[in-house]
Amino acid sequence: MNPVNILLVDDQPAKLLSYEVILEELEENLIKAQSAREAFEHLLRTEIAVILVDVCMPEQDGFELVSMIRQHPRYQNTPIIFVSAVMLAEPDRLRGYAVGAVDYVSVPIVPEVLRAKVRVFADLYRKTRELERLNAELEARVHQRTAELEASAAQLRQLNEELEHRIDQRTREREEALAQLFEAQKLDTIGHLTGGVAHDFNNLLMAVLGSLSLLKKRLPADERSERLVTNAIQAAERGTALTQRLLAFARRQELKPQAVDFLRLFENVEDLLAKAVGPRVEIRKRIPADLEPLLVDSNQLELALLNLFVNARDALESGGAVTVAAAAEEARPAGLAGGNYIKISVSDDGEGMDEATVLRAAEPFFTTKGIGKGTGLGLSMVHGLAAQSGGSIQISSARGKGTTVSLWLPVAQSIPRAQPAVVPAAAEPLKPVPRSLAILVVDDDALVRTGTVAMLEDLGHLPREAASASQALEFLAGGQECDLVITDHAMPGMTGAELARYLRSAFPNLPVILASGYVELTEDHALGRMLRMTKPFTQEQLQAAMDQALSGKVAAA
Repeated sequence: MNPVNILLVDDQPAKLLSYEVILEELEENLIKAQSAREAFEHLLRTEIAVILVDVCMPEQDGFELVSMIRQHPRYQNTPIIFVSAVMLAEPDRLRGYAVGAVDYVSVPIVPEVLRAKVRVFADLYRKTRELERLNAELEARVHQRTAELEASAAQLRQLNEELEHRIDQRTREREEALAQLFEAQKLDTIGHLTGGVAHDFNNLLMAVLGSLSLLKKRLPADERSERLVTNAIQAAERGTALTQRLLAFARRQELKPQAVDFLRLFENVEDLLAKAVGPRVEIRKRIPADLEPLLVDSNQLELALLNLFVNARDALESGGAVTVAAAAEEARPAGLAGGNYIKISVSDDGEGMDEATVLRAAEPFFTTKGIGKGTGLGLSMVHGLAAQSGGSIQISSARGKGTTVSLWLPVAQSIPRAQPAVVPAAAEPLKPVPRSLAILVVDDDALVRTGTVAMLEDLGHLPREAASASQALEFLAGGQECDLVITDHAMPGMTGAELARYLRSAFPNLPVILASGYVELTEDHALGRMLRMTKPFTQEQLQAAMDQALSGKVAAA
């Protein structure tokens, strides 16, 4: 039985810990959030089966949070349980049910009752997903047969084309391919640069967030100082989100491609897109019901659509229409691999762009919206998603005639899907190691190294530093005590991945945690099961990774 994700939302860490202790017998994945913002970050990144929400929270109470959750199409039917020590009167309960809760648990909590309630909803979620999977398999078989017939018909039409048309088409394709090759080379160069910048920026954010978190713990009880430090932490976290968009453009984000029914996906987010563009903009769609499923990360595709609609809204200052169209087309941009593709187009009838602006539209940080009105990363993110998904993007625009952004994305059956690695479920919950540990921190960035060492010292451990893999090997060769190695990946000379491989053979019982500023090991099957952290990471994430590594829960590669 695969564990499902259960989201626990409470602004008090002690209460979150008590929920975790009560629910650990269920052997499900428990995800904790201390604010509405943090809860929404988890909801957008992860499929959640059950949500437990505290009623009384400082920034947004539980009623407001649940009302906002219910507005997202994906979580309109997710079971939500209120937990509260106050507001237990009947009107309060009725208000909770009115905003979308399915149950109400009062404090003090009876552990057996809470476990029983959560277990029922978790099992219901599993059975629902299994039914959806069986339906999807049936639909996929039908779509596969349809695709085979359409492919045969396309081949017959291609054989019947006139020779003159073929020559004209090939000449046109060659000219377009040369122009696209030039643009692709330029964007690829910018992408490499952007990925490197994002990596270095993540290192800086790592040092900033780590230091601010430790400083916040040591500040005296001063509301103003705490507010300033919290503000700085939130700004650094926004920087983390910014680097994620940069990594999307640089094609170094971790995607989870799956078969996606585009019509259903669009209908699920149509209300959200309508709110984003406002009442003066009409949304039109031309999406056939029998469209083949796409092979793409559904969450990232939703975000790409939102970016395109926001751009269209900004181009329609006086109102207008945005049209979404999808169709299977034989003609496609040069450079795409063989297979079937779906073309998704988002068009507006706004003011449009001139040729020079179109050529730079997908470059990161390029924007025509003015200072403070845009980051210049919307189209960059869409371009990165298309390229990393094995597709392509084209922008067509002219002054006074509007803009059309077209995405070519692969059909789910046309590209073999990689089978995910099966990770055995943990037999028991991970338990932190109580004693002080000798930990070797390997990182060529002194700021990151210092910040990581400070977090480990604050946890009561005995960290040692190494500025390179060679220094780390010298330290270990000297026979000094070492319980754990935490190493960066992108280092000069020997990389962190190479160091980890060597340690696996030379010190098989020595746990290793690999940290990196971006995802660059997705195709390295030898390290695919190694415990990894993404920079910037918090002290809590560091502690959790250490507990997992030292409890022997990570399988040897």
